[in-house]
Amino acid sequence: MEGISQATNIMNSAMQVATQSAQQPDSFLPASMLEQADQIKQAISANDSLQTSQSTTSGEAGTSFANMLKSLAQDVSVKSAQAGEAVQGVLAGEGVPLHQAVIAAEEASVSFQLMVEVRNKLLESYQELMRMQV
Repeated sequence: MEGISQATNIMNSAMQVATQSAQQPDSFLPASMLEQADQIKQAISANDSLQTSQSTTSGEAGTSFANMLKSLAQDVSVKSAQAGEAVQGVLAGEGVPLHQAVIAAEEASVSFQLMVEVRNKLLESYQELMRMQV
């Protein structure tokens, strides 16, 4: 019986503390923590105003990133076309050396593999962001 009464007293004390902390959450925090919380709030509000003023800059960065990906895809396309022309030149007997055609084909292959790997990394990053809990 004694254990039950002690458990009941502890439970009542915990309920009182919970009720007080719900009514006045700052009353249980030390003054130094409250000061740090105020500093953090001020830093966040300053950062928000800074991000608002820099929103055009991030838009430009997004555009330049898109342009970089577009140029990567265009380079792959150009290299593939050059490799195709070199192979056709060898097959048609237009005087294109075989080693140049092979080199062009390998360059096209490597650039395509690079583009695929960049795409895979971007896809993995996107999936990781989607898995993050907010």
